[in-house]
Amino acid sequence: MKKITILFLLISSLGFSQITITPNPFDINASITISLDANSAATDCNGLNNPTKVYLHSGVGKTNDAWSTSVIGNWGQDDGVGQMTYNTTNNRWEITFIPKSYYGLTDSEAASITNMGMVFRNAAGNQELKDNGCSDFIFNVGSFQLTLNSPSTTTSILNSGETLAINATASLPANFNLKANGVSIDQKTNLTSYSFSPTVTQNTTFVLEATNNGETKSSTFQAIVKPTLTEADVPTGMKDGINLNSTDNTKATLVFYAPDKDFVHVIGSFNNWEINDAYLLKKDSSSDRFWIELTGLTPQTDYSYQYIINADLRVADPYSTVVLTESNDQYIDDVTYPNLPSYPSGETNHAVTLLRTGDADYVWQNKNFTKPAKTDLVIYELLIRDFDALHSYDAVKARLDYLQDLGINAIEFLPVMEFDGNESWGYNPSFHMALDKYYGTTTAFKQFIDECHRRGIAVIIDVAFNHASGQNPYYRMWNTDNGGYGGQASTDSPFFNPIARHSYSVFNDYNHSKQAVKDYVKRVSQYWIDEYKIDGFRWDLTKGFTQNCTGSDACTNAYQQDRVDVLKEYADYQWEIDPDFYIIFEHLGGNTEETEWVNYRLDEGKGIMVWGNHNHQYNQATMGFGSDADFSWISYKNRGWSVPANVSYMESHDEERLMYKNLQYGNSSGSYSVKNTSTALDREELAGAFYFTVPGPKMIWQFGELGYDISIDQNGRTGNKPILWNYFDNQDRKDVYNTWSKLIQLKLKFDIFEASDFTMDVGNSNGLNKIHLTDDTAQEIQYVTIIGNFGVTTQNIAPAFQKTGVWYDLLNDDQTINVNNVNDVISLAPGEFKVYGNHQAALSTEDLFLEDEVMVYPNPARNSFKLNINTNSVRVYDMNGKKVMDFSGSFSANETFNIQQLNKGIYFLEVKNPDGKAYKKLIIE
Repeated sequence: MKKITILFLLISSLGFSQITITPNPFDINASITISLDANSAATDCNGLNNPTKVYLHSGVGKTNDAWSTSVIGNWGQDDGVGQMTYNTTNNRWEITFIPKSYYGLTDSEAASITNMGMVFRNAAGNQELKDNGCSDFIFNVGSFQLTLNSPSTTTSILNSGETLAINATASLPANFNLKANGVSIDQKTNLTSYSFSPTVTQNTTFVLEATNNGETKSSTFQAIVKPTLTEADVPTGMKDGINLNSTDNTKATLVFYAPDKDFVHVIGSFNNWEINDAYLLKKDSSSDRFWIELTGLTPQTDYSYQYIINADLRVADPYSTVVLTESNDQYIDDVTYPNLPSYPSGETNHAVTLLRTGDADYVWQNKNFTKPAKTDLVIYELLIRDFDALHSYDAVKARLDYLQDLGINAIEFLPVMEFDGNESWGYNPSFHMALDKYYGTTTAFKQFIDECHRRGIAVIIDVAFNHASGQNPYYRMWNTDNGGYGGQASTDSPFFNPIARHSYSVFNDYNHSKQAVKDYVKRVSQYWIDEYKIDGFRWDLTKGFTQNCTGSDACTNAYQQDRVDVLKEYADYQWEIDPDFYIIFEHLGGNTEETEWVNYRLDEGKGIMVWGNHNHQYNQATMGFGSDADFSWISYKNRGWSVPANVSYMESHDEERLMYKNLQYGNSSGSYSVKNTSTALDREELAGAFYFTVPGPKMIWQFGELGYDISIDQNGRTGNKPILWNYFDNQDRKDVYNTWSKLIQLKLKFDIFEASDFTMDVGNSNGLNKIHLTDDTAQEIQYVTIIGNFGVTTQNIAPAFQKTGVWYDLLNDDQTINVNNVNDVISLAPGEFKVYGNHQAALSTEDLFLEDEVMVYPNPARNSFKLNINTNSVRVYDMNGKKVMDFSGSFSANETFNIQQLNKGIYFLEVKNPDGKAYKKLIIE
């Protein structure tokens, strides 16, 4: 068969519906007017929204790079460069200039220009308008242009012997030459309109050339003869996606679900990205699947591929485990993802699937990890991008000491499935089965999980199965944007609703009543559990899984039986692979529906957990306001449940930070003000005492333990936030970390904090709150009384101890009080609290020896330093809080610690021995 390569060439544009250039065609030396309808709905990237100013950000260059020679515009600056003028006559924004002068081109540069690219923005640069598919607007430059009128698509599918009607116009009289697979088959001279209808008997690439006065323009398109399919059942045991051959690593079988599609080829680096019937997939009509066994592959070699459907639409495998993208991969550094395979630029476009055979399976080091009990969970929710500047699994792994010392026993990542772009919260998934490369390799992810399991830490990932972005292959295969990223799902889509069937729509809404969607969710969810040993999923936006509630909040928030049924079915998929898998729904809805999930298969020791948002109530309390500060709904008993299944939180990725509001809006009385940073941080400790001690799973949003006080809306809600590891060097902030660590120790160490016998007297208008826990059968602490003053003045509180006798101040070195009358009042300063128990707790603390008892010498140091005490652990951290050296063992006083490998600068030492911890500054010169 002849070699057929699909070429992507620009065809002259007479203008987009929202943008016109007058005149068009235009010469580089001619004055032109660019006119924009800023409020047009003709593009899915219309984000200008009635702007008061519009700026043109534009460039000129050669074919395939319209920005390569010159770019004009300063993004985000209201400086007049590229500013457009509003024309009240036609309600359009306009700008007029001569391109050669505007772009500052020399004569030789001007002669080489073929294309002009442009996008439009508001003055601040936080809104922009692009073409459909979020692409730049591209216009041809030059008074001589060729326009191909038919065929209207790049690829035409014909039966052998059919004719292809070709029609084109030139802006100036031209000589036309039509080539078929490189051979000239028709020539016409001195015409502005060309037509010809060749008979097609084989796959043919046509090139139509038009020449005027020595200048040639061309358009490339192709005709594909519809191939003859082979009907064959998908081989037994094959799953959708890539199936490696366990006995022959030169082979792999690809299975592709594509109902109502005529034929599919696989193109890739193994066949020069060419359509070739040797790579035509067989069809299993009974299952609506296409499949092919690839042979002759070289083991441990990077291959990439796509499916090309009906010789036209090219998509990556929907079940890709790693994808390469043309616009993002170049920004991923070699530290994050060593030896990242290159995207096949110039060969194709859109995402491609990475395929490798013959790689050794990852050898798990910790195969017998036992998950923490659900009620004991202390989850640390984490966005890798905003947690460490290196934004990688390795970087988080290097900080596990910090998290382990805090006491958490589970880490929950915001979505790590392949999402649009690189920097994102991850709720814009495009390939649910692929790991996003911006955080590292699949091996690095497994190593991270392995290390967490070694430390007793579970790993949970956030999953967004409610929707997919426009890049998702199954969205592109059935939409109104001709396979682009915009538009909406077409009515024949087996996966997506044209219009979301709930009121919280984002991106493209899956129709979970469709069997194809259920199969997809099952395949993907089970893959993550099996491949990565994930311990749990937090399911995003489960309210969206109904098909009953288009545009109605009341309906979406009400009980929906179809949603309950499908989510139970999805839970079964997960427990089928791991019977102890954590399943957590972010539903935040009606108690009736959530109760049904909590009780689902509970008699088997399962049951589904749900998110519990208490941000507003706790923040009201920390700010010092008695109104609406009742956080008693954190008690699972108030919800009528028999088990603590609510993953409760004071902060999450979606909520404003407690400290930010403390400092902005905190209450005050006299000299006491919650707006004072030190005072506000003390109240975070107070909140922790009334949070971690309530039985049930808990969650911390990253850096909440240090009183992170940057607003969720800084740089935009999902924009990058400052990574402030220097907060750990501030004693007031470290006090929050230390207090929360002690509270977590209490929760995990003593059975009393799993007691079903507890009461909460909270939300009182004066801010005086109490919690009582009782467990007569516990071995150690049997009674706990917690008192706290959330008010802003000193007040007396009657603690109502459960019994008289000796009680211990559990967070204050077990200092004792003698209780002769259980209702004797105790005076509490504003923000003060006590956690009393009837037995000692003996919590570890870093303050058991004083900082000034530890001496580091010489300091400044050059190649080494010594300590004046015996130690068993010395960790060295840089100014960003990253651990750079770790000495573990048994070290005598005055032992030498070699630091020759470190650069000059300021570091911090964490020194440990059986008596506790100390932190010291070290200067290396």
